[in-house]
Amino acid sequence: MSQAFTTQIDAGIAELVLAKPPVNALDSQEWMDLALQVEALGANPEVRVIVIRAEGRGFCAGVDIKELDAHPERIIAVNAGNYAAFKAVHRSPVPVIVAVHGFVLGGGIGITGAADIVVASECATFALPEVDRGAMGGGAHLQRLFPVQKVRYLFFTGDKIGAAEAAQYGFIERVVVKEQLRETALEIAAKIAAKSPAMIRLAKEALNGIEDGNLEDKYRWEQGFTLQAYTSPDSAETRRAFVEKRDAKF
Repeated sequence: MSQAFTTQIDAGIAELVLAKPPVNALDSQEWMDLALQVEALGANPEVRVIVIRAEGRGFCAGVDIKELDAHPERIIAVNAGNYAAFKAVHRSPVPVIVAVHGFVLGGGIGITGAADIVVASECATFALPEVDRGAMGGGAHLQRLFPVQKVRYLFFTGDKIGAAEAAQYGFIERVVVKEQLRETALEIAAKIAAKSPAMIRLAKEALNGIEDGNLEDKYRWEQGFTLQAYTSPDSAETRRAFVEKRDAKF
């Protein structure tokens, strides 16, 4: 299993911790490994709730741009890994709580938007800079966090939004100081873990069934445009500029 994250189970709470310095940007195999781990936790009868958090400067910077710059053909594998990971979180038979701090970018938005409950540190910032990376995707998950026009503003501009401002849109359950982030997430998890596991699993399935639209279908639609974007020379330029730490030129 991938070294990009660790897991432990205690009192019905599975804690999955992203830990891949410097920015928790996962490569194609690591995204698939993450999906498989979340699926395994959800299938484990000892697990009643999952908490996903991270170590380091931020929660998750998304995909490994350096991998795609060196191996652009891996976009198919990256797309597959992202899809599987976000689906595993969203479709997990048990509730998934994410506890985010620092940057929540790209795939970090995918994990957060797929989750059931979000707890954020005061230092958390949310952004989907896909246009600046020559890609598409993530809008479906961002739209579970923000209303339509805010999603489009964030997607078109790539601007980030801090936890205090983001909280007004209602998707963050609690905003706390970073030192209390893990404790707060585990406190909520313990409250859920104390319930009937059979009832909670039924509730998760029922709530997923009454959502408007199908999150996975929406994201798959977006991924078709990601592949199209990667055929453009502009897309290659954005990745090269990122790796070379310069502004892209069009």
